[in-house]
Amino acid sequence: MEIDLKEALRRHFGFGAFRSGQERVVRAVLEGRDALVVMPTGSGKSLCFQLPALLMSGTTVVVSPLIALMKDQVDALSAKRIPATFLNSTLTADESVRRLAQLRMGHYKLVYVAPERFRNPRFLEALSETPLSMLAIDEAHCISAWGHDFRPDYLHLGEIIATLPPSVRLLAVTATATDAVREDVVKHLRLGEGGRPEPEVIVTGFERPNLALNVTRVRTHGEKLERLLQIIEFFRTGIVYCATRKMVERVQEMLAVHGVRA
Repeated sequence: MEIDLKEALRRHFGFGAFRSGQERVVRAVLEGRDALVVMPTGSGKSLCFQLPALLMSGTTVVVSPLIALMKDQVDALSAKRIPATFLNSTLTADESVRRLAQLRMGHYKLVYVAPERFRNPRFLEALSETPLSMLAIDEAHCISAWGHDFRPDYLHLGEIIATLPPSVRLLAVTATATDAVREDVVKHLRLGEGGRPEPEVIVTGFERPNLALNVTRVRTHGEKLERLLQIIEFFRTGIVYCATRKMVERVQEMLAVHGVRA
């Protein structure tokens, strides 16, 4: 039976229409295909695995690298009365045992874990006894040495995926991935392997219309500080990124000398 995706979107999340690329991803997953999705930050990547998770039987496990991201998404889902939880180091031993038991019983539609969790024997045992519908890998660029956030434990996911039946969908999502990173993700996550159909690769770009990018060329650190002070004077607030912790401390000290709270 054909699922009315727009009606499902409205019913579960209250949205009247999909954003660019979302419906294509959801349909690919529901058709049983693996997918790699590259969408800008704020474009709704999470919905690409949350909606199909609700429309399929079984549990979706979401790999997420940050505890704060897990909590934000689980809180938002729980507010919509969607059964979701996370397993991470913030839980007591008793609470972890309780949630693993509920995982086995199929109590949750979505479970968020860090990649390091797949080294935990108790979690792997519970996972083997859980009917899975999908494994979604958020921030998938972390798997690649070519990415800016290489995370070694992401590489272990390929070994886990090799043990999963082809019926478990694989979905990798990220906001930033060059051609080399995309190739790494497909390779290490074994998308389209083991009897799975060719993966769908969906790239909607990285442009965010609410952001403007500008570059100022400077020759010295002194010129850079002068330009930074001009920007602060104009915008009054912001974030300064530096390449190293040492430089962060140096910039903070220089700003303090000029009366800027940082």
